[in-house]
Amino acid sequence: MLEYNLPRYLPSAEELPDSDETPVDNELQELIPGLLKAILLILWSERMDWLFAIDMGIYYHPDKPPIVPDGFLSLGVERFYDEELRPSYVLWDENVVPIFVLEVVSQNYRKEYTTKLDEYEALGVLYYVIYSSRRRRKPHLEVHKLVDGKYELQEGNPVWLPEIGLGIGCERGNYCGVTREWMYWYDEQGQRYLTPAEQVKQETQRAQQEAQRAQQESQRADVAEQRVQQLAKQLRALGIDPDNLT
Repeated sequence: MLEYNLPRYLPSAEELPDSDETPVDNELQELIPGLLKAILLILWSERMDWLFAIDMGIYYHPDKPPIVPDGFLSLGVERFYDEELRPSYVLWDENVVPIFVLEVVSQNYRKEYTTKLDEYEALGVLYYVIYSSRRRRKPHLEVHKLVDGKYELQEGNPVWLPEIGLGIGCERGNYCGVTREWMYWYDEQGQRYLTPAEQVKQETQRAQQEAQRAQQESQRADVAEQRVQQLAKQLRALGIDPDNLT
């Protein structure tokens, strides 16, 4: 864990730069963490104790530049700081180190396997996740877990993260109209959680099925009513009043 040796007087998040002004060089660096956040917004819609940030600076010292991962998750923090939301994530204000950090490797290698790994390790981030779809002989997804102060590579896809209560993995799917390999959250049985679009489609199909069942029930009721009326007509033809039958 990071041991603070900070000045006595510290700036607030509002006084610190909210960006390193370095543009992303691959759209996936925004879309992949964006998909993970979108799924969480549905899964944890009733929870107010988490933050999933995208391209937000993590300040650990006022005189040093922030670390800016592609995405990170913190638990046990206020989901909304105020109506202006967070400009950055300041550790001496939050008092919670992110539990999960994601780096998406782009065309321009940014030291995800060296310098950044060491930085997150020193910071005390429990899970450091690296995704690179360009790797051919190694898995596209690497999940590193902090064990006794050092990262250990976890095996599997998806990988269960018990401290978070979710699994993380990748598989082919469609998001924003693009069919390719995406990262998703999973349950403990390895079942993938649906994207918002998939949930809307599922609910629409369910509503259509319910409407179809209701229509079929209505049709069956109409047929039964017709049979009753036909039988009553036959009884009256025989001189029997169906209303007097017990």
